[in-house]
Amino acid sequence: MDLNNIKIELKNMIIEECEKDHITPEEIKDDIEIFSNESGLGLDSLDALQISIALQNRYGIRIADPKEFRRKVTTIEKLAQFIIKCHG
Repeated sequence: MDLNNIKIELKNMIIEECEKDHITPEEIKDDIEIFSNESGLGLDSLDALQISIALQNRYGIRIADPKEFRRKVTTIEKLAQFIIKCHG
């Protein structure tokens, strides 16, 4: 698994799953917290659930605890590294 490819996939997945058509993948910074105002995504708890389900479907990663999910999914960079780690 290639880190850069995963980051691009994640950005596209978030835009698609959370219906954030107002932003392009290139506008999502790898090191900005995606649930912050800085990200420009405007994500909420429903979006977190949708992202969690999409991660499970695409990568087989299940994060059942919403609090743990918000700790793991802080930035695109950290999430991509987490996916790679899970797939060892």
